[in-house]
Amino acid sequence: MGKNRFTEDGGPSQRQLRVGELIRRSLSDVLARGDIHDPDLGRMSVTVGEVRCSPDLKVATAYVSALGRQGEDDLVGLLARNKFELRRAVAKNLTLKFSPDLRFRLDDTYDRMDETRRLFAQDDVRRDIED
Repeated sequence: MGKNRFTEDGGPSQRQLRVGELIRRSLSDVLARGDIHDPDLGRMSVTVGEVRCSPDLKVATAYVSALGRQGEDDLVGLLARNKFELRRAVAKNLTLKFSPDLRFRLDDTYDRMDETRRLFAQDDVRRDIED
C-alpha cells in the first residue's frame, strides 16, 4: 500500500474508516456516561456524528453537535478544553499503538441537508429535475 493510505479514488482507507468509527463510538460512550469532570460539558447532551482520521491515524477530527443546538456555540471550546481527558478516556477503549490527537468541529450535516431540500423545492430547480 505504500505511503499513500487513501484509496485510488482519494477517499479514506478501510483502516481509517474502521478506526474513526471505533473512536466515534468510544467518544460517544464517554460523553454519554459523563466521565469527564467538567460541569459545563456534563450539562450538555453531545452527539458525535462522525470521526475522520488522518492517513497516519495520529489525528482524529470529531464532528459534534449539541442536542437541540443549545450551547452549540460553546461546544467545540468545551471539548477542546477537555481534550486531554477525553483522549485518555477514549484510548482506554482502543487497541492502537498511539492514541490520536482529538480535534473537534461542529457537524453541519443537517444544515447542508436543509439547504439541499430548500434548493430542490425551488420552482426552477424542480422544473429542471422533472424535464
